[in-house]
Amino acid sequence: MGINVMPVGSLVYVTSYSPFRGLRETVRSVHTIAADLDEHFCFYLIALEGVQMKEPMWFEYDEVELVAPLVAI
Repeated sequence: MGINVMPVGSLVYVTSYSPFRGLRETVRSVHTIAADLDEHFCFYLIALEGVQMKEPMWFEYDEVELVAPLVAI
């Protein structure tokens, strides 16, 4: 079972228990590591919105989730 890699430019939010939890952000870069296991490890360079830090930060794949687009009814 693998993970889905989010493309650069995707809008995501932080789900990890950290000071950045709940923030929305944009994926700037993606780095994957193929392990000997069936699963790949993925890291996302994220440009944080609404924080004083100007530098993007790296997050593991399980620390961010894709913000689902709104569906028009």
